[in-house]
Amino acid sequence: MLRCEYVWVSSNPSTSAAPPARKSFFGHPRMLANLFSVELWERFSFYGMQGILLYYMYYSATEGGLGIDLAVATGLVGAYGGGVYLSTILGAWIADRLLGSERVLFYSAVIVMLGHIALAVLPGAAGLAAGLILIALGSGGVKANATSLVGTLYEEKDERRDAGFSIFYMGINIGALVGPLLTGLAWSEYGFHYGFGLAAAGMAIGLVQYGMTRKYLPESAHQVSNPLPRAQFNKVALGTAAALAVIILAVVFGLLTAQNLAPIMAVLAILASIGYFVVILTSKKVSTLERRRVYSFMPLFVASAAFWALFQQQFTVVAIYADTSLDRDLFGWEMPPSFVQSINPIFIIIFAAVFAGVWTKLGDKQPSSPLKFAMGLAVMGLAFLAFIPFSGGGANSTPLLALAGILLLFTFAELFLSPIGLSVATKLAPAIFRTQMVALFFLSVSLGTTLAGWLAQFYSTDTEVSYFMFSGITAIVLGVALAAATPAIKKLMGGVR
Repeated sequence: MLRCEYVWVSSNPSTSAAPPARKSFFGHPRMLANLFSVELWERFSFYGMQGILLYYMYYSATEGGLGIDLAVATGLVGAYGGGVYLSTILGAWIADRLLGSERVLFYSAVIVMLGHIALAVLPGAAGLAAGLILIALGSGGVKANATSLVGTLYEEKDERRDAGFSIFYMGINIGALVGPLLTGLAWSEYGFHYGFGLAAAGMAIGLVQYGMTRKYLPESAHQVSNPLPRAQFNKVALGTAAALAVIILAVVFGLLTAQNLAPIMAVLAILASIGYFVVILTSKKVSTLERRRVYSFMPLFVASAAFWALFQQQFTVVAIYADTSLDRDLFGWEMPPSFVQSINPIFIIIFAAVFAGVWTKLGDKQPSSPLKFAMGLAVMGLAFLAFIPFSGGGANSTPLLALAGILLLFTFAELFLSPIGLSVATKLAPAIFRTQMVALFFLSVSLGTTLAGWLAQFYSTDTEVSYFMFSGITAIVLGVALAAATPAIKKLMGGVR
């Protein structure tokens, strides 16, 4: 029945016809503008909520928060963020085996909106748990499939691909810029739940916009690349039910708690990644060239996880730093600490087009993807080392301009690695694992994000210098090692840059 539904959709002109070829978006396929807009609103809701999430957890009840211990709160933020990216596995699998990317994107957006509504209207721990679970599940489906759909707009050898992903990434960061600003204002004026409600409204706008334009996606966006045989439906259903039962029993018997959730999520991300690599590499439908390309992706996966373990500390260590050590006085007005989350997106908006233009102009002379990854890691290390001169100064001691300069380094590191990671995942993917290779990239983000929350427990004003020095030097060493391995990795990539 699923096969019949797929044939009907792909053969219906009203659902598979693309816009006229003469229309373009800054020299790119027209549908890039639609996906750009959808992701903008989804990121508005996601980062708008995440900008105030940690404060909602650890602020006292008299301040409108939940009064959760700070170390537990940072671990939960990391585990939640890791869960978002871990759930890309589910979203990618459903897309590749059951529904196709464009349907999964739509349904996932609905789930995200429901999660924000739960945070906005349900009080206490119940609202927090329901909201974060729904947002994590839905965001995973949105992330993997929006990225995969961008990949369908370009041929494998199209030199515009990296630039197109950088433009798409700029849309993400417009939403990430505006979200924390508006939800932060809503929080400071009316309370946390109004901020969460604003995030729900943003997701609703994105959902409506996508619903009006999804029919213009290319033919491949509607395809189920590797349909699940009907005989396996019962097996999958039983496996899903068993997994849910294990999770429920683990919570009931105290094996899964707020305190140990972060390391458990990290282990799950590692096991899932290993499992995914094994499934892809052992598939008989993967050619020898495709298999070599998957091997070349492995060191990039490790580098990506290390990068995100540092970068995602914007929502843990940097958020705490902004609340306790940053001078937030702006001409007599105290800026909400959540506003710091919008500094990086401002720089992304400014420099994403610059990076995209450079990659386009260089064409086949641009650095290879592994070398870009290495540069991103090294710059990320420099960003953490830049915290050291301002460490130990006490409350309100760090100038806002200094933190902005550090976050500018965060931005350069991100632009070297993140949009390139999305692009290279689609380029190295075997034909039947297109969306699931994107999920593998997001699994590296899941692992790194979870580690970012776990690492934050070692941060304090007493350990600032050693914490920032260890993190920075480790990232630089990994970047140098990856640069040295780049020639060998390029050979495995089989012509992909």
